Amino acid sequence: MQPLRGITVVSLEQAVAAPYATRQLADLGARVIKVERPGSGDFARAYDSRVRGLSSHFVWANRNKESLTLDIKDPRGSDVLRRLLARADVFVQNLAPGAAGRAGLGRAELHAAHPRMIVCDISGYGAPGPYEGAKAYDLMVQSESGLLSVTGTAAEMAKVGISVSDIAAGMYAYSSVLAALIERGRTGEGAHVEVSMLEATVEWLGFPLYYAYDGAEPPPRAGAAHATIYPYGPFTAGDGKVVMMCVQNEREWAAFCERFLRRPELAAHPDYAGNAARNAHREALGALIAARFAELTGAEAVELLAAVPVAHARVNSLADVWRHPQLAARNRWHEVRTPAGPIPALAPPGPVGDAPRMDPVPGLGEHTRAILAEVGLADGEIDALAADGIV
Repeated sequence: MQPLRGITVVSLEQAVAAPYATRQLADLGARVIKVERPGSGDFARAYDSRVRGLSSHFVWANRNKESLTLDIKDPRGSDVLRRLLARADVFVQNLAPGAAGRAGLGRAELHAAHPRMIVCDISGYGAPGPYEGAKAYDLMVQSESGLLSVTGTAAEMAKVGISVSDIAAGMYAYSSVLAALIERGRTGEGAHVEVSMLEATVEWLGFPLYYAYDGAEPPPRAGAAHATIYPYGPFTAGDGKVVMMCVQNEREWAAFCERFLRRPELAAHPDYAGNAARNAHREALGALIAARFAELTGAEAVELLAAVPVAHARVNSLADVWRHPQLAARNRWHEVRTPAGPIPALAPPGPVGDAPRMDPVPGLGEHTRAILAEVGLADGEIDALAADGIV
């Protein structure tokens, strides 16, 4: 399913937030022209070299795209970009704060020249405001948003192990661009989409924010356990295997007491009747549950939890995820080409039917000559731009 076939996206993108947003659009069939710096390109290309010499971040967020190297600060490079924008449906940028405006790529200028274009600006903190010009990498936003205050253990806070603020911003940019395309179909007018990493992350913090509403105590940092629902978290079996499990309601709690703990009387114990009581007495209850897990192997515990039934899961390593039987059964792994050879890639969640779009991860500037020819430059002009380092 590629409903965005025929849609052209031009993106001045770097790092994760904007590339992740445009990859979602590309997965649905949009043509995405990724504009990169001559010589070095998107700095995420150099984050690491774990995928056959390529960056893990880059191969994840940049399949299905075309790479154009272009110095937009040079008037000749700027002219090429404007020719591209004249053909584009969507323009996305997550340059440093204020850089797009200084380059004449602000919403007002672009709307005046291209009233049907959707302009998507992604930033750390948004504008205006006292943080407008602040550098905003993912960990900085995790910190400013309050995410770190609820993540980790009682003894130590911890960052989320993925670029969650980048991803949140990228997904809101993606969904907002889709909505703007629908609206343009009704009105013929483009729209301005503005997404900040801070606002995207704070939106995802809705539960702890409201839990701490009006000066109330915030949820405690609880490691891998849920901060306010209990039992909900990891327990170690007698053979050292860790099993994640969760009781969500009173029906499950009664069944868990009877069939797993073999202590049916605990279901009505006043200390454990209702989640609020179980959460308040989690230390004592946790000791009872831990003692039962210690009598079992991990496999036995999983079998009993499934029979209750209550939700449970293995604590997988990343190596386990590559071999996950559910992903294999649903044929979710496909192959995408890269400059270093083919690698597996997960099909995008959602669309069903034919095989997903899996066009290559581009090499730096791989499509430069073809794109320049497409906007009307002759071979000699392209050679001259290359000789001067403009492309």
